[in-house]
Amino acid sequence: MNLSRASSSELLEISDELNLALSSEDMEKCKEFFSDSGRSPTDVELQTIAQTWSEHCYHRTFKGKILMEDKEVELFKDYIKKATGEISAPWCVSVFEDNAGIVKFDENRSVAAKVETHNHPSAIDPFGGAATGIGGVIRDILGVWARPIANTDVLCFGPLDFKYDQLPEGTKHPKYLFQGVVEGIGHYGNNMGIPTVNGAICFDEGYLGNVVVYCGCIGTLPTSSYIKNPEPGDIVVLAGGKTGRDGIHGVTFASEELTEKSEEADRPAVQIPNPIEEEKLRRAILRIRERGLGKAITDLGGGGLSSAVGETAHDANCGATIDLDKVPLKHANMSPWEIWISESQERMLLAIEDENLQSVLEIFESEEVEAVAIGKFTEDGDLKSFYREHPVVDLDLDFLFNPPKTSRKAEWKKPELVEPDFSMPENLEKVLLNLLSSPNICSKESVVRTYDHEVQGNTILKPLQGEHSGPNNASVLKPFEDSSKGIVISSGIKPSYGKIDPYWMAASAIEEAVRNNISAGGRRISLLDNFTWGNPEKPQELGKLVRACRACYDFAKSFETPFISGKDSLYNESPVGPVTPTLLITAVGIIPEIEKTISMEVKEEKNPLYLIGATYPELGGSEYYRSLDHLGKTVPQVRPENSKKKFDLITKAVDKRQIRACHDLSDGGLGVAISEMAFTGGLGLELDLRKVPGPEINREDFLLFSESNGRFLIEVPENKTSKIEKMFENCAISRVGKVTGEKNVSITGLEGKEIINSELSKLRKAWKGGLDPE
Repeated sequence: MNLSRASSSELLEISDELNLALSSEDMEKCKEFFSDSGRSPTDVELQTIAQTWSEHCYHRTFKGKILMEDKEVELFKDYIKKATGEISAPWCVSVFEDNAGIVKFDENRSVAAKVETHNHPSAIDPFGGAATGIGGVIRDILGVWARPIANTDVLCFGPLDFKYDQLPEGTKHPKYLFQGVVEGIGHYGNNMGIPTVNGAICFDEGYLGNVVVYCGCIGTLPTSSYIKNPEPGDIVVLAGGKTGRDGIHGVTFASEELTEKSEEADRPAVQIPNPIEEEKLRRAILRIRERGLGKAITDLGGGGLSSAVGETAHDANCGATIDLDKVPLKHANMSPWEIWISESQERMLLAIEDENLQSVLEIFESEEVEAVAIGKFTEDGDLKSFYREHPVVDLDLDFLFNPPKTSRKAEWKKPELVEPDFSMPENLEKVLLNLLSSPNICSKESVVRTYDHEVQGNTILKPLQGEHSGPNNASVLKPFEDSSKGIVISSGIKPSYGKIDPYWMAASAIEEAVRNNISAGGRRISLLDNFTWGNPEKPQELGKLVRACRACYDFAKSFETPFISGKDSLYNESPVGPVTPTLLITAVGIIPEIEKTISMEVKEEKNPLYLIGATYPELGGSEYYRSLDHLGKTVPQVRPENSKKKFDLITKAVDKRQIRACHDLSDGGLGVAISEMAFTGGLGLELDLRKVPGPEINREDFLLFSESNGRFLIEVPENKTSKIEKMFENCAISRVGKVTGEKNVSITGLEGKEIINSELSKLRKAWKGGLDPE
């Protein structure tokens, strides 16, 4: 098609007709390039450009220029990447450069981590979208030559009890999405024999039209096995499943808003999962790694062959030539552009030296994986592909990987909110029981048990703890038989705080992820950031994103926790409106001796209970306010110097074996945390609210349910109390209670009278019955 004579409106018509999702400025740059080349583009070339320049693949908002408050910034360079660069952590091996972030485990081995989003596909096909989300992130781990050892998942849905007759047109009911997503994740991970060890589930009306599905994977590799060095003359090998029409336009679909017509129009963009095929692929790749036969590897995800080949060649300052006739197909009549951009699952691309090609093909054949040589890397810096001996792609890679830089204005206007004015409820036990059974706090055991978290036999601290299956702060894995070191995996997510201020939402998510990791014994912590946001072309939505990214810089620096990988999912809008701005922070730490791992349940009668950290009257966005249909305006803040001091001291106390149990205070605050510690351990607890450290708060409900950050409840052996008090003398610390032999939680109020006396069985029943009422 001839772009040189097309007007601006005609250029946009071409973009719409081919489903390219390219802007007017993008199409003008294409017009200029092909006019200078003296030729017209093929449809395959335009599709290649569309995939590469999509928000999903190139992250143009995070790499673009944003003007806010008279200051121009680039989100990735000035906040996320800058924090990691300034921290300069010596344990980082590879960050932001490959399919997954890589950090050192010990002298010779490393840990790879990646978390992806699969929101749009899961909204259309919850089972397939979630399953292929897990499959894709597992391939990201394989894409750095690592062995997948654990999966994580964090899921966000609308209220499960939302009335069907009020459901907006074109929107699936949250219960249907919930069931499909959970089944899809379990299907894929269980069939591949990879345990799902960490996660969370959030419910909010802001997810009604935009389900959020975060899929993560952790892997291990010999550090010396990490190689990414394709050279001219190396062979391009395609291995795995056949290429079909499923997943076509997946990245452009993920870069657009959902509409009432998405169900019909975009279903072909959802890939089809096949975990058994990926398991065979996994075995073959690890054998190739062990024999050192590969020069580079990447998965075929967003953009299919066009992105995988183009990115690999461009990163290596090479070119590449591909013969599309050699690509194994599901359908005989596929067009070249379909072959080139298909996102069919379970496929990997490898760079192999010619002398090793036969050995590599034999390994794939022995695992019953189809693998073929489809081209070569070249010296010319051009991406070329042929179909039936006709050239269909001939693009300069420097042009292809330099899209027009977006330039947008962002605005931030603090929402006009008020603190609710209400009297303290008379029956605080009833409030506590309601909170324990609320969707965001209650047990997710019915979901967790659908995933195998024991397979591979490395899970030391499990997602459900003890005889009564209480909620752990983090999970701990022992990946190697010859090492007593462990990997600690935790997460932080605070979407309701973002309704008040995205800055403190991001700060709290980071602090919570790190605090959860510290609670189990982790240290030397690295972070992964995953943003799910609305349309960044709307100044107010973009302003919220800028504030969240500022917090990422500020608090990653404060806690000395570098970002090693991340992903953004933008344009999450539907007929219901924009998604609740959501940032998931995943923390990956190391524990030097797994026998010092700390779980959250109380262990021994008569042991004292200490609260470390101050409680403030900041309940904005809290689960307590939510239970009363309030939002509030005083969102919990993070006091980084205080938190960092406590983090370091908790780690020191763990190493000295001065802590028997440790639980962070999060959703539901002190009341929920003490209940969980008690009913998980099967021992009673006494708590005196008069001893809670912090500024004076004259309401017992605020003391019990404030979600102030930076707080830990720790059980301390009786003979260690003086040492703990001495160690934390410069922190807010108080002996607030003790473990008892009774089967109840007893809480004394501000006037010295017992205000709650609740049996453990009653608390446990409320917590366990939230998603599965009897």
